[in-house]
Amino acid sequence: MNPTTALELCRFFHDASLMLLWGACVYLSLLVPKALADRVWRILAIPFVLLAAIAALTALLSLPAATAAIGNGWSDALDAGTVHDVLFDTTVGRAWQAQALAAIILLLVFLSPEDWRRRGVALGSGLGLAALALTGHASMLEGWLRYAQRANDILHVLTGGGWLGALVPLISILRLLSRPECRADAQLALRRFSHAGHWAVALVILSGVINTMMVLKRLPTDWSSPYQRLLAIKIALVAGMTLLAIINRYVFVPWIGRNPSRALQALRLGSIAEIVLGIVVIGVVAVFGMLDPV
Repeated sequence: MNPTTALELCRFFHDASLMLLWGACVYLSLLVPKALADRVWRILAIPFVLLAAIAALTALLSLPAATAAIGNGWSDALDAGTVHDVLFDTTVGRAWQAQALAAIILLLVFLSPEDWRRRGVALGSGLGLAALALTGHASMLEGWLRYAQRANDILHVLTGGGWLGALVPLISILRLLSRPECRADAQLALRRFSHAGHWAVALVILSGVINTMMVLKRLPTDWSSPYQRLLAIKIALVAGMTLLAIINRYVFVPWIGRNPSRALQALRLGSIAEIVLGIVVIGVVAVFGMLDPV
């Protein structure tokens, strides 16, 4: 495997795990009643630990992969001098330092008291996602535009991760909706998800449009360009996610009062489909994020 492919795989698994953790833990910490959040956390505890481990491992592996990609191949990946230069003299290295700190927080937080874990995971994963903005196409800009682009990138990735990751505990909450002892809290959590989801989707789309205009300065209509082709695919996938979100909210939710079992099953399937499309989007971004934006 060549270093570029290895780095793309690291980016995909790292970004996907952080987004799922961030969205899930922010939703459980801020929008779900505590008793229900505690119950869902216990249901998803093992997947969350696995996601944190994947985020930490891919952060570790991404440094030698990036060093090899920047240098002359795998022979430079473990060369102390080359690794030192990448780590301390490049934006990639500075971003990796922030990602390493986020990974340490993610791993240590599972040793803390249970009441702190959700917020600790949200902190670690949010820091890791924000660090992604230290590299990429924003580095090509100068002056205040660079900082504006990075701020927009952070908004884009955090709102996108918030949307995608919150769908994971939402599926568990939909299953608990039929239980009398959970129904009131589950209904409140669903209403809050719906309200916050409108804002998250709007901000994802707005920040994505701004990002495209700042980097590409036009719509991605040149299909001879690999970057523009993949960007257009990403836009189409996000449009598909948005359509599914609209169908879930305005078609399936009103069905709950008339046919609860079928409506809840449709909502679960729709949410799973959104997650699948979101993960594909992350894979596409992991590839075109390393291409020249032409």
